[in-house]
Amino acid sequence: MPDLFRKELGDFNSVKCFKAAIVGMEETLGEKATAIALTSAGRARGKKLAEDLGLVEASISLDDAAQKLGQALGKEGTRLCIIEKIITDGDVIKVYTSETICSSGEAPNSERKCTFTMGAVWGALEQVLDKRLRGVHTESVLRGGTHDVFEFTPL
Repeated sequence: MPDLFRKELGDFNSVKCFKAAIVGMEETLGEKATAIALTSAGRARGKKLAEDLGLVEASISLDDAAQKLGQALGKEGTRLCIIEKIITDGDVIKVYTSETICSSGEAPNSERKCTFTMGAVWGALEQVLDKRLRGVHTESVLRGGTHDVFEFTPL
């Protein structure tokens, strides 16, 4: 068994508890400040994850990066989200995700954006590509999309 942070409960906690923390932060700090903080925290997590996986400046395809990150963040990993695919459209890198922690439990048509989740993917991709990126959450399952899609463009 891998090193666990908690001996008896293991490394996982409830989505409901994580979402309650987000709502509490929004009530205290405001939506914009919370989004900035969660995105930044996600980016730091993603960068560390890429380091832990040996993906820093790795010469791997985006398909391989999607597979490795998907395994680490998906059902066999931390369960943050499922990474369906990563594709390029010109200079834009699009990451298609599902079952994101940020969208889970939200009402249809909610304006909730994926902040921590997008940040984690963002930070990891910056490490893999050795490039600074700008990230935007462009499609949401909450507003009719088939996936939560994050688009990244080089700065």
